[in-house]
Amino acid sequence: MLGCSLVLSVQAMYSSSDDVIELTPSNFNREVIQSDSLWLVEFYAPWCGHCQNLAPEWKKAATALKGIVKVGAVDADQHKSLGGQYGVRGFPTIKVFGANKNKPEEYQGGRSSQAIVDGAMNALRTLVKERLSGKSGGSSYNKQQSSGGSKKDVVELTDDNFDETVLNSDDVWLVEFFAPWCGHCKNLEPEWAAAATAVKEQTKGKVRLGAVDATVHQVVSSRYGIRGFPTIKVFRKGEEPEDYQGGRTRGDIIEKAMDLFSDNAPAPELLEILNEDVLKKTCEDSQLCIIAVLPHILDTGASGRNGYLDVMVKMAEKYKKKLWGWLWTEAGAQLELEASLGIGGFGYPAMAAINARKMKFALLRGSFSETGIHEFLRELSVGRGSTATLGGGVMPKINAVEAWDGKDGQLPVEEEYDLSDIDLDEDFDKDEL
Repeated sequence: MLGCSLVLSVQAMYSSSDDVIELTPSNFNREVIQSDSLWLVEFYAPWCGHCQNLAPEWKKAATALKGIVKVGAVDADQHKSLGGQYGVRGFPTIKVFGANKNKPEEYQGGRSSQAIVDGAMNALRTLVKERLSGKSGGSSYNKQQSSGGSKKDVVELTDDNFDETVLNSDDVWLVEFFAPWCGHCKNLEPEWAAAATAVKEQTKGKVRLGAVDATVHQVVSSRYGIRGFPTIKVFRKGEEPEDYQGGRTRGDIIEKAMDLFSDNAPAPELLEILNEDVLKKTCEDSQLCIIAVLPHILDTGASGRNGYLDVMVKMAEKYKKKLWGWLWTEAGAQLELEASLGIGGFGYPAMAAINARKMKFALLRGSFSETGIHEFLRELSVGRGSTATLGGGVMPKINAVEAWDGKDGQLPVEEEYDLSDIDLDEDFDKDEL
């Protein structure tokens, strides 16, 4: 086993000594959206090999473009809300924030420092030509707020509809109590609207943003002791509301909303490996995929197998915020997978955690129980534990199999032969045997 960590600890790829500006939900709106400058922004993950290769070139380009074009970077693994807001699906993703900051363009050029500089200068020329032709090139806050979100996505809450809309809802609510004359409320309004639109899309309506005019709807405002404006509270069904303590930019609000969504989201689905697509999609879409190889159904029966699956479901719920993939297969069904993990032939149930991007895996050495699996996954979460390279450095071949029907296994039926029509000679020569 190699003594390297399967999951790299999260750390920034860029430092204050670089000319690359580190961007977060707290400063993104101020630095990029409200800026008149052209921005090149890289969305990266610290564990991504391609991002690690790009980093020195990105730094060189940032130095070359200093004072001309702004060059930034977002750790989208840590700040998932920003990546989700701009539709980032893979790493690294580079976007060009030009005249319309709310609709950045995808950078399609090469990844060398020279290619990045060339791409930036081409984008800059385009921006300057648009300004010369009279098109708006500014990115002032007021100009952008209308395209940043829609007020219609902020639900207007009143004394009459609050209980039914918020308290009786299965969704999570972020509710702003405001006063129309409040300057801070006016500053928050476009951020709240933009966040409402993004959160509605990203959570499919499971987290909603609402607003109460506390000067008009004083019954509900008094109930929650509103004394200052704006006051933001978080409402979950059946729980006491809590005060929102985060920042007031759209990025801050979206990040909090996504945390609330993951807290209340269902656990990832536990899938049986039925074909190559199941393994490929689950492992490529997740930083880690957790795979169990369970004993043959004839060895455990349905009740025994369901016991193992129940343990996995509980652990998937426990670690759901990690957004890992969860898979299982029966011993002997995927022999190449077992061989690549060094499992084969004994020691079932077995479990492995695979990092498909690094082609590394780690094996469960403890018991296949909630306690044993928790210890195993906790070690991986903090970057500890022994790993090895997946056999051959590639994902193994996967056989197409039928899904388990949920029943006990049956031994194969032996063929019966009808010997009634065969003439047996009773006087055969025993020596012929």
